[in-house]
Amino acid sequence: MSQKLNGATRLYPIIGDPIRFVKSPQQLTRGFEARGHNALCLPMQVAKDNLDAVMHALTLTGNVDGLLVTMPHKFSAFTYCVTSSDTARLLGGVSVMRRNADGTWHGDMLDGLAFVKAQIDHGARVKDGRALLVGAGAAGSAIAIALLEAGVGELIIHDADESRATRLNGLVAELARGRVRVGAADPAGCTLVFNATPMGLAEDDPLPVSGELLDSSMFVGDVIAGHGVTPLLTAAQSAGCKTANGVQMVDAVQEMMLDFLLR
Repeated sequence: MSQKLNGATRLYPIIGDPIRFVKSPQQLTRGFEARGHNALCLPMQVAKDNLDAVMHALTLTGNVDGLLVTMPHKFSAFTYCVTSSDTARLLGGVSVMRRNADGTWHGDMLDGLAFVKAQIDHGARVKDGRALLVGAGAAGSAIAIALLEAGVGELIIHDADESRATRLNGLVAELARGRVRVGAADPAGCTLVFNATPMGLAEDDPLPVSGELLDSSMFVGDVIAGHGVTPLLTAAQSAGCKTANGVQMVDAVQEMMLDFLLR
């Protein structure tokens, strides 16, 4: 791709903090090339307090055609979207943005769809399953919607901030039709256990779910990418669980992002 980099190259930054763990830039850039599109995805370290200034500058930069959005900007970035998908509007958050014809931004949230696809691709039986979801932030909220749309039988939502779990429960109530409740981080009786928190990014982080509570009947998935096998997945594999990690989620979302950005 570097040999083709020129003044006609279109830019698709990924913004986040921290940004050093992201896997999308190389994969997405290869995807652009495979589709014959002269474009580059580049990582940008953007602190929360600097988002407004950065978004203003990117909006004024004529060869920036789209954005990927990661922590902690997914909810804040939604406010810059003049148009958005139904899922993005329901959540009030986005993971991808592209230009409208008038130069404004259109946003969507692909995290949930990609996460659920990765779980199914690696052996999870989501339909009619009983799932514990730890984390009710932007990613967790998107995952909750995708799990419900995929036919999960029961969804238990846990967040260290109970108000966030309660908010998400209310947000998906119409879609859930009685299949969702707020509960403890206890996977007993669950067939699916999913981490949608940042726990595992730092070496001294506690496990989102106690490893002693996992057994081989459970499928365990983790959103964290760039850290190899996380402590949660290490514990799950030791218990005989099938697992999927954040890198596999990133792999699953690549074609979805290309379809969205190049539409």
